[in-house]
Amino acid sequence: MTQQKKGVITFKGNPATLLGPELKVGMAAPDFKVVNNGLQPVSLADSKGKIRLITVVPSLDTPVCDAMTRKFNVEAAKLPDSVLVYTVSLDLPFAQKRWCGNAGIEKVQTLSDYQERSFGLNYGLLIDELKLLARAVLVIDQGDKIAYQEIVKEVTAEPDYAAALAATRALL
Repeated sequence: MTQQKKGVITFKGNPATLLGPELKVGMAAPDFKVVNNGLQPVSLADSKGKIRLITVVPSLDTPVCDAMTRKFNVEAAKLPDSVLVYTVSLDLPFAQKRWCGNAGIEKVQTLSDYQERSFGLNYGLLIDELKLLARAVLVIDQGDKIAYQEIVKEVTAEPDYAAALAATRALL
């Protein structure tokens, strides 16, 4: 049975339930299976040995998710090739590809969890009531441990960009 977590987030001020485990910094990062814009599977194991800055958004077609992904795209250009920057959502890969093209996103790789929701469920970020992912930022180190995690309390708010980027740079 999938674990339910209440009281962690709100959506427009209303309490929401997250499905999946409660993860903490220092824990092993769970594997996941998502797809890229070409419908090819992507897992955590595919990027072993790299630093992963993973931003998680409900939908790229909303103002906060748009702004967040654009901000991380700018910051990703300043990071070395040893850092991969992903944005995971439940948007269809075709919509992600269209959005990236329109927004000029080149440094962030968008990944879709629409097929199995394994990222959302394995990372405890699937919102039960909305069937969308909660807004979050994770940094996973070269040894596949969670080095940083922020689950944004109010889904419509932006994350702490500076803290996520500092945690990423600390691993370099």
